[in-house]
Amino acid sequence: MSVRSLSKNRPRSVARQVFVLQVAIVVLLAAGAVLALLLQSRHDVDREARNRSVAVAETFAHSPGLQQALRSPNPSKILQPVTEATRGKAEVDFIVVMDTNGIRYTHPLPDRIGKRFVGTIGPSLAGQVHTESVNGPLGKEFQAVVPVFDQNHKVVGLVSAGLKVKNVTGVVNRQLPVILGASAVGLGLATAGSALISRRLRRQTHGLGPLEMTRMYEHHDAVLHAVREGVLITDGSGRLLLANDEATRLLRLPPDAEGRLVEELPGLDRPLGELLKSGREATDEMHEAGDRLLVINQRPTRLRGRREGASVTIRDSTEMRVLSTRADATRRRLKLLYDAGVGVGTTLDVERTAQELADVAVPRFADFVTIDLAEPVLHGDEPTSTADLRRTAVSGIRDDSPLYERGILIDFLPSTPQARGLSSGRAEVVTDLSDAPGWYAQDPPRAQAIIDYGIHSLITAPLKARGTVLGVVNFWRSRKPEPFDEEDVSLAEELVARAGITIDNARRYTREHALAVTLQHSLLPRDLPEQNAVEVAHYYQPAQSGVGGDWFDVIPLPGSRVALVVGDVVGHGLHAAATMGRLRTAVLNFSSLDLPPDELLARLDDLVQYIDQSTDGAGSGAGLLGATCLYAVYDAVTQRCTIARAGHVPPFVVRPDGRVEMPELPPGAPLGLGGFPFESAELDLSEGTQLVLYTDGLIEDRARDIEEGLDLVRAALGHADREPEETCRALLKAMLPVRPRDDVALLVARTSALGADRIAEWAVPFEPSAVGGMRALAVAKLEEWGLSELAFGTELVLSELVTNAIRHGAAPVRLRLLHDRVLTCEVFDSSSTSPHLRYAATTDEGGRGLFLVAQISRRWGVRYTPEGGKVIWSEQQLPDGPDAGGP
Repeated sequence: MSVRSLSKNRPRSVARQVFVLQVAIVVLLAAGAVLALLLQSRHDVDREARNRSVAVAETFAHSPGLQQALRSPNPSKILQPVTEATRGKAEVDFIVVMDTNGIRYTHPLPDRIGKRFVGTIGPSLAGQVHTESVNGPLGKEFQAVVPVFDQNHKVVGLVSAGLKVKNVTGVVNRQLPVILGASAVGLGLATAGSALISRRLRRQTHGLGPLEMTRMYEHHDAVLHAVREGVLITDGSGRLLLANDEATRLLRLPPDAEGRLVEELPGLDRPLGELLKSGREATDEMHEAGDRLLVINQRPTRLRGRREGASVTIRDSTEMRVLSTRADATRRRLKLLYDAGVGVGTTLDVERTAQELADVAVPRFADFVTIDLAEPVLHGDEPTSTADLRRTAVSGIRDDSPLYERGILIDFLPSTPQARGLSSGRAEVVTDLSDAPGWYAQDPPRAQAIIDYGIHSLITAPLKARGTVLGVVNFWRSRKPEPFDEEDVSLAEELVARAGITIDNARRYTREHALAVTLQHSLLPRDLPEQNAVEVAHYYQPAQSGVGGDWFDVIPLPGSRVALVVGDVVGHGLHAAATMGRLRTAVLNFSSLDLPPDELLARLDDLVQYIDQSTDGAGSGAGLLGATCLYAVYDAVTQRCTIARAGHVPPFVVRPDGRVEMPELPPGAPLGLGGFPFESAELDLSEGTQLVLYTDGLIEDRARDIEEGLDLVRAALGHADREPEETCRALLKAMLPVRPRDDVALLVARTSALGADRIAEWAVPFEPSAVGGMRALAVAKLEEWGLSELAFGTELVLSELVTNAIRHGAAPVRLRLLHDRVLTCEVFDSSSTSPHLRYAATTDEGGRGLFLVAQISRRWGVRYTPEGGKVIWSEQQLPDGPDAGGP
């Protein structure tokens, strides 16, 4: 029970009563002093007023000439000026001279002259001096009346002098503040002294009286001897002043211990005795006392800065030590399970997840951990009962253990605890490996090496998930001499059970990832087609978290042109890969129509909208979440590149001199939004220029923003005379993270130019007779190129194409021959009408020309020019094979 709680149970303490009594006495004394001073002051003032009035009146009554003035015919005329002058000098309020009948001769108020005096004149007529207080003309007055005697001692007149009462009390009022101020100062000093005395008394008694202090001592004594904690108090010389019952019991003190020196007490261990004797500060120090383990806390007590002893508390922690040991073990196990839940399964990789499980258990649970998984599990497949186990993860306190190394296939014998655990699905413990013949039979030399190494105990727990056994986890102990027990087995089972779900999730992901990768690679181009317009290097890297929808393509176009495509479908997994395949196929189909880049993207946008609309009801994830695309067409004849993009990142252009540019291209909206037109831009690319197309996975990363990524790309590209393969490797080295979050598609194309000696072009007169001349020019050029074998077919093709241009087209008409990997014949005219291949009836006079062109040519077609005209083209195979004559 505290002093505060006791003080709350009563109105006020002894110290407070003493203080209040002292203040009351001081106040009464001060009040009496003030009253006495007031009475004394009043008495002194009255006496002073009476004496002054009498003195002034007597002095004026005995003044020379007064009797003569009284006998004069007009006394007032003589006496009034004299009395007024005397009144001011005598510091009285009035001097009145009157006859024996009380009729005034003088007065401060002239209108009162001649009137009867207000006051008592009888005693004065009898020859006496009379003083009184009256209500006169001037107000409340204090006056004295003195007789005037003649030579015969007869009263011949009267003189009165006096003061107004308010002037008399004004003196007292002026003195009263001084009196009260002095009293207040005295009261303050008395109060301060009383407060200091009371404060000291309250500090010494804690505000308690004798009764309360007795009760408090009784309560403290009861608590001191009832508490289950030992308490000792020693003085400065090391003498024991107090020891409660618990301290006596714990230290086995004799009954007469109090009053004896600490070093004289029997039964105290030496370290504990030295601690109590020293009196130094101690906090939770552990000391042995017989068969008990005690926790000692000691604090020195100080008085006036000097050590006057110490207070000691003692707790018996013998049982708590056992409980704390168990609690600490439980805490460590819970912490291990928590760390396993957080640290195992950070990735969806089977081998890495198994290694994380092995690492988290060493060394907190086991000294060595090995994990053996079924071979199909590592590839994402369901395990079979006949599958061999492969050592997938190994972790230990040392690296030189004789356990099987990582990567070895193991076929456990039926007698081993691993095989029994795999068949039963339950964990087993081997407390002594040296006395386990079933385990020893698996590999006797290695088993003996393991025992010699110091590994003596084993827990083997099957790794299960959803009722399927995926493998087995082995926990080995060597450093601790105690073998594993049943509590360790339960912990191992729970630890493995939590990790089993994570490993199975990784297995399922591995299977889906493998399927997605297979689909992705089947949809991407395996071998790029042969063409001479550009020299290409490419790279594709799937994301670590799953295959995405990035793709690239190189599409040869007629007329020594090539289309370069890079696209990106948002998302990852099978759906993104399948969508990428659909878009790539669509681009291939649209490019066969030889559409301009902007028109091709417009049709691709319509297709994506159609896909989204047709899959609205197919469930979550069926539609497109977004796609971007960049489509570029490079013409090796004009060395001009036409580019359009739909929300895709712009390309980089590396000039032959090493300058790196990012051309300004119309951005375009991502595919599928609809309602937004696409625009093309043309770039002049000299021979040897590199065009770098990529997806955003190359430049985006958590550790940097896009602008920083673009700057890194510029720095990596800033080198001249570099092969496309070298450029590709330099970019990947500078930009590709170890574990990319997104797919990366990269396409580097170095431009080539078709030489002027392989291009023949003529303007065709717009008349039918010009056809023959064009055939002759073409045949001559073929002979010059060494392609005489193609002369006959070329003549037929040119005759049909030029004739149709003149007959059905519009001027001007041009003819161009291109000697590349194939021989290309192109006829330009200004008409937008397109010819169609058809079968002519036997009665038709025409309609067979295009059929002949189709039979002679490898392929033919029509494309439209930006100026509004068209080009009809035909390709013929070169005599010596597909690559003959190529530059």
